[in-house]
Amino acid sequence: MFSRLGRWLFDSAGSENLPERVRDAIRRQQERSEILIGWIQLTIVALVAGVYEGATMAEGLVQEDYSLELDVLLLYGAICIVRLVLAYMRLLPAWTLYLSVVVDMALLMALIFSFHLKYAQTAAFYLKVPTLLYVFLFIALRALRFEARLVMFSGICAALGWAGLTYYVATGRGGPPNQTHNFIDYMTSNALLVGAEVDKIIAILLTTAVLALAISRARRLLVRSVAEGAAARDLSRFFDPGVAARIRTAAMSIKAGEGELRDVAILSVDLRGFTRLSTELAPGEVMKVLQDYQGRVCPLIANHGGSIDKFLGDGILASFGAVSASPTAAADALRAADAVIEAADRWIAERRAGGLPPLAIGLAVSSGRVVFGAVGDGERLEFTVIGDAVNFAAKLEKHNKDEKTRAVTDSATYALAEQQGYRPAVAHERRRDRQVGGVADLVDIVVLAT
Repeated sequence: MFSRLGRWLFDSAGSENLPERVRDAIRRQQERSEILIGWIQLTIVALVAGVYEGATMAEGLVQEDYSLELDVLLLYGAICIVRLVLAYMRLLPAWTLYLSVVVDMALLMALIFSFHLKYAQTAAFYLKVPTLLYVFLFIALRALRFEARLVMFSGICAALGWAGLTYYVATGRGGPPNQTHNFIDYMTSNALLVGAEVDKIIAILLTTAVLALAISRARRLLVRSVAEGAAARDLSRFFDPGVAARIRTAAMSIKAGEGELRDVAILSVDLRGFTRLSTELAPGEVMKVLQDYQGRVCPLIANHGGSIDKFLGDGILASFGAVSASPTAAADALRAADAVIEAADRWIAERRAGGLPPLAIGLAVSSGRVVFGAVGDGERLEFTVIGDAVNFAAKLEKHNKDEKTRAVTDSATYALAEQQGYRPAVAHERRRDRQVGGVADLVDIVVLAT
């Protein structure tokens, strides 16, 4: 029982079964909350100090020797500053959070206690002090961590503190308690009405219970939100960023079979000689080469507005203007193709300099109208592009071998790209009436790289 109580008090309650990355995310949120709590506490100190310094009292009623407000506020301010520094340094273990609650409530109760001394009244006098209302603020502060245990601990400390002050009055140690059952006498004199003080304690405890219940429910939502957020970030690495954003912002659940017509450009990239190389290298080396290749090509595609549709082994299929319509899809695709060719030349040079066999990259660009949407069986979906332009890009890429080239596009796509603002750094060769495998009609192609 004590071990369970210890875990509830000092562990992240309800988080022990979560993945470590999710627990880390929740911890970061709570560390930021502690910084916020520290600044709020300092603000409270400043505001309360301003109130007490600005308030005027009737002459002859104040005993300056017992004016502890400034001393208490200075002490509390110093504690808040230390706590805030530790919060910024991420050096606040769980026990310090509980200690902070005890200090808050103890100083508040000490401040309230000092009022009967300051105004030379019996102890029952401080029971009417409105400063008690600050306990609700201190309880609410702990809600910023989204941990019901701290809220409950704060409420219990506040209730015990007020019960202690009431007991002090009832014992007569601070002067005659003048206990009464008349509410008017209680309100208009230094009299003790036990029921009224019990009512205050009940109000503190009920407020604490309601707030703790709300925080408990909110924490479940927080944990779920953080867990789903971490999962979404992890899953987004398996999707193109544009597709991931589309999924996150979809107004309704995405279903298979839903699609949109788009005028797009398609870029098909292939790594030459990789199949042969994969039989000669260890599996780990094969994956390193593939990662090196994809790590160079994919950012270039994304930087020019492209979306990776899928990885086909050592092949990459990218679309421009599919995830979101673009008036410069063809121009963006050819700019991306130029950037990939330049990167491929550098890669070849690096591998040769390192004594490694060079690997060439082949690519092709096409354009046309396609359907962009989700396909799958309802349980597993995939966003993709479907249409002649996709198939044509794959056939053009294979046609590079027949032309002894590395990168080609068809003349219609090239002309469209020029209309959209594409300006090549060098003139590109045109070859007319080429027979592309799998295409019935002759194709005019433009050679982007040989």
